[in-house]
Amino acid sequence: MKIVVKLFATLRQGRFKVQSGIYPEAAKVQDIVEGLAISPTDLGIIFVNGKSADLNRVLHEGDTISIFPPVGGG
Repeated sequence: MKIVVKLFATLRQGRFKVQSGIYPEAAKVQDIVEGLAISPTDLGIIFVNGKSADLNRVLHEGDTISIFPPVGGG
């Protein structure tokens, strides 16, 4: 199934900004995160189709996943 992955801020370093990929049926957000070698400590917010999601979210054909690092500051 085709999934669009969008990375933001520091997660783009050495990776990409937006990329479409083909993933197996019933792939989860965690499968994509692990495939991109993103450490759990580097994860902040995850959206699937603009709605908050977690690593266990099962993806479907045409989904867009947006992955943000933690936000710091004061």
